[in-house]
Order: sequence, then C-alpha cells, then structure tokens
Amino acid sequence: MRNGHRLGRRFGWLWGAYGTSALGTWLAFGAFPLIAIQVLHSGPAEVAALSSVGAAVGAAVAVPLGPWVEFRRKRPVLVAMDLVRFGALLTIPAAFALGVLTFLQLLLVSVVVAAADITFRAASGAYLKTLLPAQDLLVANARFESTAWTTTIIGPPLGGAAIGLLGPVATVVADAVSYLLSALGIHAMGGPEPQPARREDGRMQAGRMRPGGLLDGWRYILADRALRPLLVNTALFNGLVMAASPLLAVLMLGRLGFAPWQYGLAFAVPSVGGLLGSRLARPLVTRFGQHRVLVVAGALRAVWPVGLAFVGPGTGGLLLVMGVELGLILCCGVFNPVHATYRLDRTATDRAARTLSAWAVTTKASAALLTAVWGVLGSLLGPRTAIGLAGLLLLATPLLLPRRAAAQIAGGTAALAECSQP
Repeated sequence: MRNGHRLGRRFGWLWGAYGTSALGTWLAFGAFPLIAIQVLHSGPAEVAALSSVGAAVGAAVAVPLGPWVEFRRKRPVLVAMDLVRFGALLTIPAAFALGVLTFLQLLLVSVVVAAADITFRAASGAYLKTLLPAQDLLVANARFESTAWTTTIIGPPLGGAAIGLLGPVATVVADAVSYLLSALGIHAMGGPEPQPARREDGRMQAGRMRPGGLLDGWRYILADRALRPLLVNTALFNGLVMAASPLLAVLMLGRLGFAPWQYGLAFAVPSVGGLLGSRLARPLVTRFGQHRVLVVAGALRAVWPVGLAFVGPGTGGLLLVMGVELGLILCCGVFNPVHATYRLDRTATDRAARTLSAWAVTTKASAALLTAVWGVLGSLLGPRTAIGLAGLLLLATPLLLPRRAAAQIAGGTAALAECSQP
C-alpha cells in the first residue's frame, strides 16, 4: 500500500475532513432517539419514525439534487452540504436551550441531514474520481473504510460517556461542530477544479434540468449489466441487516436481559474486523483480482447474520453475537472499498454524481422500507423469528452479485447511449 503522502496533500485534507465528520456522527450515535425519549417523552412509534420516515423523506428530497450536483464543481457542494448539516443540527441545542424543542423539529432536522448526507456522498464520490488516478481509488477507499471502522470503535463509547455527563444534546453539538471542521478542511484543500461540461442530451435546456434528467442515475445503473444486480444486492443486504438491528436490540435488552453496556460491547469489539478487512482489501485484489474479491467477500458477508437468530442469554449468547458480528464486519471491511472502487470504475465521470445519488437514494429508501416491514413482522412473529427470516433472505443475496468480470465502463456507456435517446 502506498504511503499517505503519495496520494497528495489535497487527498489528505479530504481524508481528514471525512474522519472528523465520521467521528462526530458516531459520537452522536443514538442521540436523536434519546432526546425524543428523555426530553420529549415520545413513544415507540415516534422514535421509529425518526429513523424510518426521516431517512425515507430525506432520500426523496435528495432525488433532484443529484443532477444539480453533476454540473457544478464538487468541492463547493461538499462545503455547502457540511454547512447545511452544521446549521440544521445546531438548531436542536438552540431550541433546547430556549425550551421550544419539539418532535417535529427533530424529524425535520433528520430529513435535512439525510438529504445532505446523500448529496455529500454523491459529490464526494464524483470528486474523488477526478482527484485521484484510477489506480489509487482502491487505496483511498480502503483508507476511508478503515477510518469509518476506527470511528465506529471509539465514537459510541465516548459519546455514551458524554451523554451520561452532559446529556444527549451535547453530542449533537459535537456532531454539528464536526461538520463545520469538515467544511473548513475541504475548503483548505485548494487547487483547481474545472467546471463540469453540460451535456446536451435532450434533458438540459438553457442551463436547466428537465424532469427526465432526474432519472439519469437510475437509467445509467439499469443499463449496466454489472451495476444493475449490484445495486439490488446492496439495497437488499444493507436493508435486511438494518431491519434486523432494532429487533436484535429488543431481543437482547428485553427478553434475554443483557445490560446496555453488554449490548454496546457486542458491536464495538467486532468493529476491529472492519479495520482488518479494509487493510486486506488491496492485497487481496492484487493477488486475486477485483471481481473475484468482490464476489467472494460479498457472498461470505451474507452467511453470518442468520446466526443471530440463535442468540441465548448469558456469556454464551454474548460471545455468539460478537463472533457473528466479527465475521460479518470483517467481510464487509473487505467488500466495501472494493465495491466502492468497482462502482466508480464502471461509472463515467460526467455521470458520477447522478449515479451515486441514485444509488444512495435507493439504499436509504429500501432500508427505511424494510425496517418498517420487519418492525411489523417482529410484532407478529416475534423478534427471533423475524431476525431468522432476515438472515435466510440474506443467504440469497449473493445471487445478485455480478456473475463474471464485465468490460469496463465502455460497455455501460454504450448501453446508456442507446437507452437515453430522446
């Protein structure tokens, strides 16, 4: 793996900004539900709405932003989305201090933050593709993945301590400040960024996007024989894993009697697997090839979650959860940077923002939908049965991984040109 300086000073600023905002996010992990419960005395339905409805509406709001981002310089967009998240989050401690905080405000802030998250991810992926040569993308994505798991390990414990001392609103302040610092870091990158050329493809007229342009991201994905199944695989895998998470919390903290610190430990310790997996990604690709690592790691990550249906009380149950999560996270640590690089490799530079925006909207919306559905199934069948059902369905998701190494972007672009004719 190349040394950090080999990717350049500008990437170093971008990486530092990502790590700062990621740490803030994990410091504030669970803060919104805690505020809803402890400060606003909200019920279970309202708390569930913060994650499901907020994410779904935020994804819908982000839909038109993908084409808007495509034809603008990406670095100012990144700074703007950081500042939007900073301003939105800062309204919560301000309203709390004035005694006017409401559940509706929490919900609206969650929508704004979700939409800004999607837009930021789309812009950052497109920007990274222009910032670094193709051979360095896997190195960069592996470093982002490693940073993500590092902040996952240290953020929640520190956030939990801060909540215990200062209350949940304090971690929201920390999260807001992290976005401000991220914006400052991205601004400090400097360097030129050319204005993206506007494509005259029948959807751009007089500098404005016609409604059909909003669907370009999905058209591009559906026209690509590798991206199409990969999107369905990602949406189903992420959605089913997230849908089972609240049910596992109910099972462990309720019926099985685990203490909150045990529940947190069960997920914090296995995150070390993410660090290991992200470090293994590039050597594995060098030895076995990108496509093979993508398929094997993607298939292996699907075999673990069904084991959570068999968790029992006591030390044995805790070790079972930690073992399952370690295997799952290790495989995800390998898969995620390879997946991110594979997706960028197959996406044309002038389509990257729209494609990544469509990808993020799809995965966010599907996760929200599946979480709601599994909440109903958990009520009808019991949490253990619903967790097992999610695990069984996950076993089928490897069938949606690309079957063979496809030609690089030329094939997808040619297919898109055929289906995009007005």
